[in-house]
Amino acid sequence: MASNAFAFVPALLFLLMMLFSSTSKAQLSSTFYDKTCPNALSTIRTSIRAGISRERRMAASLIRLHFHDCFGCDGSILLNDTANNEREVIFNKNSARGYELIDNAKTEVEKICPGVVSCADILAVAARDASVAVSGPSWTVKLGRRDSTTPYPYVALSDLPRFTESLPELIARFEHKGLSERDMVALSGSHSIGQAQCFTFRDRIYNGGDIDAGFASTRRRGCPVSSGDSKLAPLELVTPNQLDNNYFKNLLQKKGLLQSDQVLFSGGSTDTIVSEYSRNPSTFLADFASAMVKMGDIEPLTGSAGQIRSICHAVN
Repeated sequence: MASNAFAFVPALLFLLMMLFSSTSKAQLSSTFYDKTCPNALSTIRTSIRAGISRERRMAASLIRLHFHDCFGCDGSILLNDTANNEREVIFNKNSARGYELIDNAKTEVEKICPGVVSCADILAVAARDASVAVSGPSWTVKLGRRDSTTPYPYVALSDLPRFTESLPELIARFEHKGLSERDMVALSGSHSIGQAQCFTFRDRIYNGGDIDAGFASTRRRGCPVSSGDSKLAPLELVTPNQLDNNYFKNLLQKKGLLQSDQVLFSGGSTDTIVSEYSRNPSTFLADFASAMVKMGDIEPLTGSAGQIRSICHAVN
C-alpha cells in the first residue's frame, strides 16, 4: 500500500507540473514582445494613426472589428482565403471594415520582426490606438495571442449580438462570454462613433414605440421605407467622431437608433448604469477601457496553438 502511494506521488507531481505549464502558456502579457519585437507597438500605432487620419470613421470600424473577432480573440475574422469565412456572415458582410489597415500594420511589423507578432495582437492594439485617436481612453493591451488557421462563421452567427435583441437576450450573450451587464453597457458606448445601415433601424424609426418622435422623423429622411438598405447613418448625431458619453444621454431621451441600443434604457436592470454614464463621462471611459481589456481575454489562442500568420487575410 505504501509503495503504491509512493509511486503515485511522482505521477501527481508530473500532472501538476503539466497543468502549471499549460496555465502559464495561456496567460497574456503586456510585455510579450519586449525582447522579440520591442518596436512592435509603436510601429502599429504609426500605421493605424495614418489610416484613421485618412478616414476618421475607421476608428469605429477597428473597434467593432476587434469586438467581432473577440467573441474568440484569434484573428479569424481577418481571413478571406476561403469561401466560407466570417467576413460573409450577415453581421459582417458589407459592414465590417478596417481589414486593409490591419494588413498594412502587419506589413510594417513584418519589416522589422518577421514571423513574430500575430494578427490577433495587431488587431487588439489597433482597437486601443483607434480609441485614443477619437478622444477615447487608452489601456494596456495584453499580448501573446496566436492566429487561428480557420475562420468560424458558424460561431459568429451563433454568438454575436443581434440589433433586434431584447435586454435579457443581450445580457445572456455577454454573460456567456464572461462579460457583465456593466461591461456590456460600457462596450455599447463605442456606438457613439459608429454608423448603422438603414435596414438595421428602419423598423424602429417607422414602427417603434419607445422612440422620440422628432428623432424618428429626422432619421426617416435618410432611410426610405422601402429602399436604401445599405445607406449609412451615424448612431450618435452630437459628436459622431468622438468617443464620449453623448450616446448615453441620447438613450435617456429615447434617441437610440438601434433597438439593441434603446433596450439598455427601457425600464430594465441596466437603466442605472446608463444614467450613471450619462452623468459621469470619466466613469464611462474608465469602464470602457476595463471592458476592452476583459474582452481581449476571451478565448485567445496561446502557446503552440494556431500560428503566426505572415499576412493577416490568409493562413501560411
